Amino acid sequence: MPAIRIPGPRPSRATRSGRLAAVALPLLALTLSACGYGSDSDKDDGGKARIAAGAKKIDGLDTVRIGYFPNLTHGTALVGAHEGLFQKELGATKASYAEFNAGPSEIEALNSKSIDIGWIGPSPAINGYTKSGGKNLRIIGGSASGGVKLVVNPEKIRSLNDVKGKKIATPQLGNTQDVAFLHWISEKGWKVDAQSGKGDVSVVRTDNKITPDAYKSGSIDGAWVPEPTASKLVSEGAKVLLDEADLWPDKKFVITNIIVRQDFLAKHPKVVEAVLRGAVKTNQFIKDNPEKAKAAANAKLKQHSGKALPAKILDPAWKSIQFTNDPLAATLDTEADHAVRAGLLEKPDLKGIYDLEPLNKVLKAAGEPAVDDAGLGAE
Repeated sequence: MPAIRIPGPRPSRATRSGRLAAVALPLLALTLSACGYGSDSDKDDGGKARIAAGAKKIDGLDTVRIGYFPNLTHGTALVGAHEGLFQKELGATKASYAEFNAGPSEIEALNSKSIDIGWIGPSPAINGYTKSGGKNLRIIGGSASGGVKLVVNPEKIRSLNDVKGKKIATPQLGNTQDVAFLHWISEKGWKVDAQSGKGDVSVVRTDNKITPDAYKSGSIDGAWVPEPTASKLVSEGAKVLLDEADLWPDKKFVITNIIVRQDFLAKHPKVVEAVLRGAVKTNQFIKDNPEKAKAAANAKLKQHSGKALPAKILDPAWKSIQFTNDPLAATLDTEADHAVRAGLLEKPDLKGIYDLEPLNKVLKAAGEPAVDDAGLGAE
């Protein structure tokens, strides 16, 4: 089981065992209360998610509870929910949705059986899997690649070397973008204490909702963040200094996975297949109808926040994300290695984190090629 290396005394909330999940504990109570996970109405889906007359329940199940973030990198979930594509595949088994603001709260909901399936980033998936000794979840599909950028104040930072000595925000200690930025810093030969964020660069952990205001106030000089936060900063005068995709082979790296509770997968495999069919059909819908899909994602975001994204933010953000069925498993293993090198994680055993058999069954039926688990599949 991986462990955070925690120098010096820690708040009582983080145990001395320093388990990896302790990275997110200071924010957990806030995110749990903020997201208020539970059923999310489909009031803005135009009735597309209604159960069809004569439809039957799958596996005899009344409801499947699906979690996701109100982020564009979770666009498959946003579009599929808004367009009723998951419900169509689920028949009379109702799709119930829950919104989360951070990975730790979604993992907590999965562990407490408040949700069954979720869209989530690679770092919390790794954390959740290893913290449970490989017993609580499986990654069953991919969803998105890319959509992460280093954006900076052009008056203070004109080149990558200028980042040294500056204050750069990441969403959360130990989250996917935080790990990526710490690894990039180490590749530059600079030193930063992973826990405190102090060093040659000041890493300022800031909630994505607050980051634009922090930038406007001058309390940060830039941020390594996902969309649409990156494009929000650009709308405030920031410039894109680096697209993380440029650091990866073929410019592809996992930013969003689909996970499921292992016990739910064992008891309701047909329901899991139905959700995966919905995901595959949603990704095809996004490919075939890019403008309509973008509008659907924005409508779902408006449902959650009360405000749609303006085109100057939505358009560049959406363009930078690739929606994919492939979980890009090799890049997940690499991201885990980055966390180890940053000093946030002991070398984890990720064998068994994937079960791609249901997805490959769905892909075969759709005439699509199978995807690979990079040797990390369940036996």
